[in-house]
Amino acid sequence: MTPGASLQSELDEAAEGTALCLAAGDYAGPVVLRGGRTLWGPREAVIRSSGTGTTVRLEGEGAALLGLTVDGSGGRFDLLDAAVHVAGRGARVEGVRVHDAVFGILVERASSVLVRANEVVGDATRSLGLRGDGIRLWECTDSVVEDNFLDHGRDMVLWYASRNRIAHNRVEGGRYGAHLMYSHENEVTGNDFIGNVTGLFIMYSRDVAVRRNVFAHSGGAAGIGLGMKESGNLDVRDNLFVDDTLALYVDTSPLWPDDRNVFEGNVFRLNDVAVGFLGRAGGNRFENNVFRDSQVQVEVSAGNAREAEWRANYFDDYAGYDLDGDGSGDLPYEPCSLTEDLIAAAPSLAFFRGTPALAMAEAIGRIVPLLELRPILRDPAPRMQPREWERARAD
Repeated sequence: MTPGASLQSELDEAAEGTALCLAAGDYAGPVVLRGGRTLWGPREAVIRSSGTGTTVRLEGEGAALLGLTVDGSGGRFDLLDAAVHVAGRGARVEGVRVHDAVFGILVERASSVLVRANEVVGDATRSLGLRGDGIRLWECTDSVVEDNFLDHGRDMVLWYASRNRIAHNRVEGGRYGAHLMYSHENEVTGNDFIGNVTGLFIMYSRDVAVRRNVFAHSGGAAGIGLGMKESGNLDVRDNLFVDDTLALYVDTSPLWPDDRNVFEGNVFRLNDVAVGFLGRAGGNRFENNVFRDSQVQVEVSAGNAREAEWRANYFDDYAGYDLDGDGSGDLPYEPCSLTEDLIAAAPSLAFFRGTPALAMAEAIGRIVPLLELRPILRDPAPRMQPREWERARAD
């Protein structure tokens, strides 16, 4: 099909099973792609927004949008104006470039959808709250979001969306690299969350696997690599946390007494705070993780980190020894900190963390131990050497 023709008319006349190929050039939106039909073309084939509403809508089962560019959408957040809106089972959006849209790729009330190898670029000149979500899954199940690149959007969102796989995506310069809420049995694996305010935040969700991701450069006062709130049965393994304000934030998780969260084989490097607790810490197990070069290993805003289980972790400030040569310290790792005790008693003092005043208090607490300090945590058998972090990019 050549530019200038009525794209919607061609799609209306196309029988189920038809694949319509666009030549390079501009095509006017909005268009509706119905079930069993494929619309594809090179990146130089551009479907342009009319300035209102959604630009390309996939309806029915098995519709596919491949390869081309979708330029823009309407400007209404309340109407969820999107570049691409998917509302059909088994739909595919692959290799598409989206830019200058309120919402990039919006998938609603659908299952078995594939969103792969797309590029969604937001408007970096807008404040974060005024950008739309790059990819949003709402009430979606059994779908795959993989190998996408999201740049300067607001969030990648999974709300009320279960049994989905989020894999090998790269998300940069956004608010939430990914945000899960009331979304269970999801897998988040092999993603790079770089330079977002928060890499991944999991809320009110259970049975989520978080494996082999990178959470890097989540900076600023609100910077969090991976956060969780009232979420349980999380399996967090083999992730890299580097240069985050707060690498791992655990807020009253798990909520239910029978749930457990496992943190194993993760590496924490060059963070302001490696792990922060707020509320209940019991039900969390930290095993065989590496803690290096962070200003604070574990911070407790409220609660008790000793309720968590710590075993065979490497801490670069461990001052024990290994006389029997089994690779584990002969003394437990039991860090004490006057400043952390003071902050736990008066959280407003956290404002002064890193200042000469609290640094002096910490030094005095170590040199002249006038007060009996409680250990922040207890690892009975810390590792003497860090485990090498191996990141498998293929499953």
